[in-house]
Amino acid sequence: MTDARLSFKEMCAKFDVTPRTLRYYEYIELLSPEKEGRNRFYTAREVARMTLIMRGRRFGFSLEEIRQWLEIYQKQGTDPQLRAWLEMADRQLVALRLQAEELERTIADLAQLRDEAAALLKTR
Repeated sequence: MTDARLSFKEMCAKFDVTPRTLRYYEYIELLSPEKEGRNRFYTAREVARMTLIMRGRRFGFSLEEIRQWLEIYQKQGTDPQLRAWLEMADRQLVALRLQAEELERTIADLAQLRDEAAALLKTR
């Protein structure tokens, strides 16, 4: 039984990325599609890697962090990769919580200035 493969175009559509993005991920060795002539085909392994890449980007990890994390699995296996993931996630959670606090302060400041401006207009 052979795994279903996605074409380059299908992979772009599945993950809503541009062809340039997909080629770049290949260039920096995040993805390794099968090549037949000029055509690229993505196996279930590459689809799984792309899922992890997209999730990592959503969580705010750099492409280099994601590349290194994916490499751990290839070189050392699942347990070291999971330990690395926990460290990365803990670090990112701290950073995201700080960003959320800053965003809340910014929202509060903007709302206050907006209300002051609206009140000023009412008095004129």
